[in-house]
Amino acid sequence: MPPKHRKIATTTPGKDPRIGVFVCHCGLNIGGTVDVDKVAEYAASLPGVVFSAANLYTCSQPGQEEIKKAIVEQGLNRVVVASCSPRLHEPTFRKACAEAGLNPYLFEMANIREHCSWVHLHDPEAATMKAMDLVGMAVARARLLEPQKEITVPVTKSALVIGGGVAGIQASLDLADSGFKVYLVERSASIGGHMAQIDKTFPTMDCSICILAPKMAEAGRHPNIELLTMSEVEHVDGYVGNFTVKVRKRPRFVSDECTACGDCTHDCPQIAPDEFNAGLSTRKAIYIPFAQAVPSTYVIDLDLCLNKEGIMACDKCLQACKARCIQFSQKEETLQLQVGTIIVATGVDVYDPTSLTEYGYRRFPNVITSLEFERLINAGGPSQGNLIRPYDQTVPKKVAFLQCIGSRSTRSNKYCSNICCMNTIKDSLLIKEHWPETEIKVFYIDIRAFGKGFEDLYRRSRREGVEFIRGIPGEIIEDPETRDLILIGENMLLGEWYKYQVDMVILSVGIEPRHDSRRLQQILNLSTGQDGFYLEAHPKLRPVDTASSGIFLAGCAEGPKDVKDSVTQASAAAARAGILMSRGEVTIEAITARVDPEICTGCGMCIKVCPYHSIYKDEETGVARVVEASCAGCGTCAAECQFGAIKMLHFSDEQIYAQIDSATDNEPEKKIVSFCCNWCSYAGADFAGVSRIQYPPSARIIRTMCSGRVSPGFVRYAFARGAGAVLVSGCHPADCHYINANMQTEKRIRRIHKEMRRNGLNPERLQLAWVSAAEGQRFASIMEKMADFLKRVSPEEIRKTKEVYRKYLGEEAAQ
Repeated sequence: MPPKHRKIATTTPGKDPRIGVFVCHCGLNIGGTVDVDKVAEYAASLPGVVFSAANLYTCSQPGQEEIKKAIVEQGLNRVVVASCSPRLHEPTFRKACAEAGLNPYLFEMANIREHCSWVHLHDPEAATMKAMDLVGMAVARARLLEPQKEITVPVTKSALVIGGGVAGIQASLDLADSGFKVYLVERSASIGGHMAQIDKTFPTMDCSICILAPKMAEAGRHPNIELLTMSEVEHVDGYVGNFTVKVRKRPRFVSDECTACGDCTHDCPQIAPDEFNAGLSTRKAIYIPFAQAVPSTYVIDLDLCLNKEGIMACDKCLQACKARCIQFSQKEETLQLQVGTIIVATGVDVYDPTSLTEYGYRRFPNVITSLEFERLINAGGPSQGNLIRPYDQTVPKKVAFLQCIGSRSTRSNKYCSNICCMNTIKDSLLIKEHWPETEIKVFYIDIRAFGKGFEDLYRRSRREGVEFIRGIPGEIIEDPETRDLILIGENMLLGEWYKYQVDMVILSVGIEPRHDSRRLQQILNLSTGQDGFYLEAHPKLRPVDTASSGIFLAGCAEGPKDVKDSVTQASAAAARAGILMSRGEVTIEAITARVDPEICTGCGMCIKVCPYHSIYKDEETGVARVVEASCAGCGTCAAECQFGAIKMLHFSDEQIYAQIDSATDNEPEKKIVSFCCNWCSYAGADFAGVSRIQYPPSARIIRTMCSGRVSPGFVRYAFARGAGAVLVSGCHPADCHYINANMQTEKRIRRIHKEMRRNGLNPERLQLAWVSAAEGQRFASIMEKMADFLKRVSPEEIRKTKEVYRKYLGEEAAQ
């Protein structure tokens, strides 16, 4: 039984509520499906509402001015806007309220576009009824809103940039030039990333290393940049403005006094494939990654070196080094950094086509990848820039490029890798420039030449005689005598089968998220899309921000892009980080937890479930205390507290109970009360709307910051009110924006399922679903299945459930 002093539900208005409701047409985005005037008329009849109006575009400047005018003239002390998702325009309307003198936390939104109009396009009547319910729920919550005061915390004026590719370098230089201390962490022995491996860049055909090397050198000598190569981020604590980062720095076994003379490599007996040259050449156990490496210090690969665990089996490099820079005594270090912001620029991996056996990669020596080709034709590569076949080192007369290898396929990656088409066009021109007699065929699905100057480069390639054939070969066969390759497939434009013999095949491989991106995702509490790349906070309004405040994205870590877009995004991320640090302080949103010392028993359950360790036990009073600066507002502690001692600012129990009341006022047996976490499942429902994915109109979504905020009391109360079904939905277990708060959700739902079985109730009426921000289709599918299930729930089952939970919650709930 819940404690008697906890208020189970209330519809008691706040002090003299005067609510203004503004219902937006949003052009035809809402007004084309929902009867907006009918919704506005309904809103005017709700308790506490003194003003209601329909607007064409509420988010526009005239729309905002109308809100400000109504606040002043009508004496409004709360505002509700029924329009798009609060994830899109809540800050816009909060600002408008603040400019009119109203506390911004006295504002509420009803999402009648993404969650209603766009997902019920073919049922205007049901969409209108649902919109009325959503507005009613928003007004019910608005009546109980309270003014809040945000706190500010100082910001450490230093930044961490993770990843030393072109994006990481650019972001570091921008921040360093702005006067901020930057720690640039790179896991390999040199900065530069994949751009350092490329021969030329498109569409300008500039020498890649000629552009990159000066940037690398500048980053290496900049007084505000501390370069940490051979280093990895191990752990991150803290919050926006005050992150504590633990970095593991592996030893190079060569001191910084190294002159890069190279004498040490001559006598080294150990050899391994050279990663920089894509395995087409070899390196020694002591080596420098490439000629322009920064830092220009050699490194010893201890896995390859004969000297292990303090046993000196070989001293040839020691004897060869005149500067005495070899130091086998170097140890691994753990560094602790204090930073205010973090930029993630970890880049990508190149797709390995070995699994696509029909192309013969690794079986046929003359089948190579586009990255291997880049190293072959590079003047600093294994063939000194000469185009040769790997098998016999002869110049190929016929070359074939195969597009979309590892992209746009259910067998590999479904997305387009963005760069492959233009990279192939560039490579074909490089061949034609130096070996004009070479016959080149490009086998493609679609040519995507979308950027500035891209179409001109494509047309130039065709003028040079490059033949483009629509249709990827289904099979490659090798001639065992000549090692030539026979391509068999269908020309989709001509509708004819083809069979071509070529000397060499180049697989235009795509790019994919780094193999270790999941690890960093968990360390930083980031989200990923279905493609595995890190997810931005909003694709249009906050394209370089993440859902975790103070952490930004740059380059291919966020998705496939070329050099220009990577550099552009890096500068944008640096600018966003710089804004935070230049202020010197950051405002913490007033959605944190508060402990009532009069009620708290000091049991410590909240301390155990807090993912940020923001709650501690006061030794003097014996009650729990919250460190508001580090509290992220997930609400897991409030859901765990059995005594009602913790109140969540702006997402109080009373407000959520009021929303449940409103959602279940009419025909509750037809409703699915859906608790959705702000960052993932609510965003997934938004994505379903943006994608116009249709599903039944039975869901009534209540937004919480985290699924961990959903207490068993909310679920029980929804059933006590007669709800047909309840959905609790949040981030996938490893993707929780609050570290592991959703694990508490799972435990609570399991307990309620057992409780329902014990009382002879059907536990299928309570569903737990993990939905990411990119899984709009999954959200819609869950809604369809639950709506279908709801049709089979008998009135007797609903009546019995109401009785069980009204008794469980006590007379207060029954009223």
